[in-house]
Amino acid sequence: MMVEMEHREQGIAFVRLSGRLDAAAAPHVLSRLKDAVADGRSRLAVDLSEVSFIDSTGLGTLVSGLKAARRAEGDLRLVAPNSQAQRLLRLTTLDRVFVTSDTLDEVWA
Repeated sequence: MMVEMEHREQGIAFVRLSGRLDAAAAPHVLSRLKDAVADGRSRLAVDLSEVSFIDSTGLGTLVSGLKAARRAEGDLRLVAPNSQAQRLLRLTTLDRVFVTSDTLDEVWA
């Protein structure tokens, strides 16, 4: 799992993930998300366009990141989830919790 972080605006972090978001990758991803929030970037946009697979642990990582962001009065939004990720969000009813968008430009519009 590759994690790239970009800070474009005050308080916002764009996080690009690529590869598998699974039990092996989850601790590293969660650490990066929490670090961003601790650094004052409580509005997280997580780009899932290059994520090939998400398991339950990976989904839990996104939920934990969302909780951390909301505790800091921010949010975690998902960008370009693939069909597998969208299906997983629907099955777990997390599609009602996460805000999703098709592009990074739309995520905070």
